[in-house]
Amino acid sequence: MTCELVFCGTPRFAVPTLEKLIDAGYSVPLVVTQPDRPRGRGMEVTLSPVKEAALRRGLTVIQPDTIKNNEEFRRQLETIRPQAIIVVGYGRIIPQWMIDLPQFGNLNLHASLLPKYRGAAPIQWAIANGESITGVTTMRIDAGLDTGDILLQRELPIEAEDTAVTLSPKLAEIGANLMIETLRSLERGEITPRTQSHSQATLAPILKREDGRIDFTRSASEIINRLRGFQPWPGAYTTYHGRTLHVQKARPLEQDSRLAPGAIAIEGTRMLVGCAATTLELLELQPEGKRVMSARDFINGYRPRTGEILGE
Repeated sequence: MTCELVFCGTPRFAVPTLEKLIDAGYSVPLVVTQPDRPRGRGMEVTLSPVKEAALRRGLTVIQPDTIKNNEEFRRQLETIRPQAIIVVGYGRIIPQWMIDLPQFGNLNLHASLLPKYRGAAPIQWAIANGESITGVTTMRIDAGLDTGDILLQRELPIEAEDTAVTLSPKLAEIGANLMIETLRSLERGEITPRTQSHSQATLAPILKREDGRIDFTRSASEIINRLRGFQPWPGAYTTYHGRTLHVQKARPLEQDSRLAPGAIAIEGTRMLVGCAATTLELLELQPEGKRVMSARDFINGYRPRTGEILGE
């Protein structure tokens, strides 16, 4: 008999899992995603990536505003009686009645090696904190925040040039395969869930704009890691002459800094800035309201002077 699933997800990260489930022969009579919302400068209403993928596959999609006390939604799920509910980046807290409903539980794909990086932004914070290895975890959802029992895990190296933008699809792909492996192992009774070591837990909270503000008392390498991790938003930014200046690309230099944190040094067409005992070379910049430009073009256009301080 085909295992019936309900799929709950919203972002692009969730799409490979949904598609792999269909391709593996699982029945998904219902896809649950967040309501359509206005996005972008024009505030046009756009579909979630999961909704777009589900409609391409001819699946039934619903978008409840709330789920905890939604009796109509509860009746829909109880009528289906899925063997498992698959949750990937859905963006809602799963209520207890939903946790208790399926035989195999609510199975979540999380983009970290739990218990590290529990929370909304595990990919971003793993890079920002300078991790060299991350991965994905399938777990059984409980009432806590990413605290449920671990089912399977898979590691993935973080490459030196990886950003949150490049790492996310790689994790999504191996995570989709891991979810298939998890389901098949559960069906065969081959998985022994493992309780998380809560004392080893770290958090990956939702990003705020302020997280992107460059603190030049950090080392150059720490600043680069945060720049890579906080892509595409909030990025890495400071201020110059009272206006926001985004740093799009930079590199740490080997030499010890002779500059105070945030102090600029102009060396020909190069723009250097002091950090904690290190130096950062700024390569691509985006002044407020302007296009992205090279350091050379910024120097020619804005005439920064050695000794000026960024962030003041």
